[in-house]
Amino acid sequence: MTLIGVDLGGSKVRAGLVESDRVAKIVVREVRSQGSAEEVLADLRSVLESVLSPEVEGIGLGVPSVVDPASGIIYDVQNIPAWKEVPLKAILEAEFRLPVYVDNDANCFAAGEKHFGRGKPYRNLVGLIVGTGLGAGIIANGRLYSGTSCGAGEFGMLPYLDSNFERYASGQFFLKSYGQPGQEFYQKALAGEAEALQVFQEFGRHLGEAVKAIMYAVDPEAIILGGSVSRAYEFFQDAMWQTVSSFAYSIALRRIKIMPSTTDNIAILGAAALYLDSRNQ
Repeated sequence: MTLIGVDLGGSKVRAGLVESDRVAKIVVREVRSQGSAEEVLADLRSVLESVLSPEVEGIGLGVPSVVDPASGIIYDVQNIPAWKEVPLKAILEAEFRLPVYVDNDANCFAAGEKHFGRGKPYRNLVGLIVGTGLGAGIIANGRLYSGTSCGAGEFGMLPYLDSNFERYASGQFFLKSYGQPGQEFYQKALAGEAEALQVFQEFGRHLGEAVKAIMYAVDPEAIILGGSVSRAYEFFQDAMWQTVSSFAYSIALRRIKIMPSTTDNIAILGAAALYLDSRNQ
């Protein structure tokens, strides 16, 4: 099976030709993010044409915005002011004569892990993106669950301490609590600096509380961590698991798997996986 997966960012668009379980070709282009809606669409169209082949059966797009997955309308795309309400699915299907699926980047991550990554063995999992924010995609009974308004999985918005989980269990924690980006603490932790190691232990405890909230809400078999902060997993995993160990239900605690993603090009694969999810009835 040959598919196209597209990762639309605020300044660049990455499109990949996905053949079986691998990305055979990737094209990256700049996006005129401050341009008109049609100019941005033209940039997207150009990158799609550059990876299109006669064998392609469908197109999936991951976007950093609110999406109506059924209609494929996207709203208020981050860093692209002109894209307030764009019927992207209808536009691209009419032009390319292929089925098109659109969803937010967190849902794409979860779908990508389910179909191409460490989520393959599980029918119920959460793909948790730990980056500049804290968002998630939910796979329930083998398929994406997006909720009524594509809002399922926004665990970062749940109240926690004096704010919410996103404030304490994402990259925001390092800036707001210690005034430095997480990347700086990561480099210091790699060098063995005690203060940085302690900061990651504190972060792990907060993330552990977020994981427990997810377990109570969704009861998944597995939680797969993605996003920039997840690369520091070795430095916060012990504190995270120590906090998770206080989960009330021992059977769920014994069964749960928590692991970082190891899948290359997961954003492209995740977008392509939207096509597979649509057929996984």
